Amino acid sequence: MSSAPASPSRLRVLFFEVVRFGMVGGLGFIVDLAVFNLLVVTVLAPAQLHEGPLIAKLISASLAIVVNWLGNRYWTFRHRRRSDMLRESIEFFVVSVIGTGIGLACLWFSHYVLGFTSLLADNISGNVIGLALGSLFRFVLYRVWVFGEHRPRAPRVTLPRVETAEQVGTTAS
Repeated sequence: MSSAPASPSRLRVLFFEVVRFGMVGGLGFIVDLAVFNLLVVTVLAPAQLHEGPLIAKLISASLAIVVNWLGNRYWTFRHRRRSDMLRESIEFFVVSVIGTGIGLACLWFSHYVLGFTSLLADNISGNVIGLALGSLFRFVLYRVWVFGEHRPRAPRVTLPRVETAEQVGTTAS
């Protein structure tokens, strides 16, 4: 990395990437939170299944990862997406799974080690603390590895230039 200060245009790009990442992540968070809570209060309630909160978190996070991949690939980092979509998606999912593991570790520690077993405690540990730490990890790795500037880009689609009759007439004279 160079020690030169970032140019205003680079800072602007970074700012908008952070904002878009946050918006996409917000949508993923809504999916994650809604599915997690729906599962924990119904079919995966801890009273019915001891590991219910962890299984619910795995399911809800998996759905959120799909939402986030689509949003980040086609919106947040669209100018950086690569032509090798399969490799890009595998790398994205690897980073996402590790980021999800950070959230799961927070939930596991709070629920099973500290004994905070209420729905509120599970949401704070998994969906606030774990999400914040996992999101920071994911943003950095998405930006520098998955959608890094050093990667080959997907070809840009450009339409052929069509000259108007006036332009054709002026070039013939």
